[in-house]
Amino acid sequence: MGKSLHESSAAARALYGEAREVLGWDLAKVSFEGPEAELTQTRVCQPALFVHGLALVAALREKRLLPRVDMALGLSLGEVTAYAEAGVFDFPTGLRIVAERARLMQEACEKSAGGMAAVMGERETVTRLCLEFDVEAANFNAPGQIIISGVKSRIDAAVAAWAERGKKGIPLNVAGAFHSRLMEPARAGFEAFLKRIPFAEPRFIVFSNTTGRAVSAPAEIKAALVRQVVSPVLWEDCMRRAAGAGATEFWELGPGRVLAGMARRTEKDWNVRSFSEYADLPA
Repeated sequence: MGKSLHESSAAARALYGEAREVLGWDLAKVSFEGPEAELTQTRVCQPALFVHGLALVAALREKRLLPRVDMALGLSLGEVTAYAEAGVFDFPTGLRIVAERARLMQEACEKSAGGMAAVMGERETVTRLCLEFDVEAANFNAPGQIIISGVKSRIDAAVAAWAERGKKGIPLNVAGAFHSRLMEPARAGFEAFLKRIPFAEPRFIVFSNTTGRAVSAPAEIKAALVRQVVSPVLWEDCMRRAAGAGATEFWELGPGRVLAGMARRTEKDWNVRSFSEYADLPA
């Protein structure tokens, strides 16, 4: 992940070098070589995604291909990346924030038997399913696509019941129950950590996962990031709000083209471009 950026862009390479200094371990090596089992650990995956996203921005800017940015949004960890690019904090500070967030969430995962699943259904029916099995809706990704989160045995029972009702549910291979009350220890630790870090107002609009609305006051941004750890990600709301605010084209900066798929599921006519590796950048 990101290897071609490191090889072909001096600006991206500099970020990976700075990340090694900040973290005290070689993020580039794990990102490029794995093993996958290590890269997918929360404590590693979150810093890797943060640096990869901003390395793409750096490479685009280096090639003078980055247009004027009027607004940004990021799913879960990606919201921190958006705030970094918006100037709320600098790259080293953002990476330290991400590393601590990841460490705390990894600890919370290891202390609980959590799981997640993607279920196909409307918000009202999925909300009733969550109440029935005492789990929580964690991500509202797109119309009919919702992620549920909670104690793994309850998630498995909810998916089985969903199948019996003729509906599709897919257990996810994740480390724990993200964006649920099982992450409360991480939320509390993250709140304490952020108290001593100064935030600035963003240079452009950034939409919060917790409300789907723009947030700009530094104290409100900090509170939203803390709340996000245990709250559902209102991704569909963020996308619709951005479109309503005048976004005419969305650029996805990250691996897998996952966000582009969610966008097309929400509104098939939205103009979405995805960038993951150096070859994806326009010539």
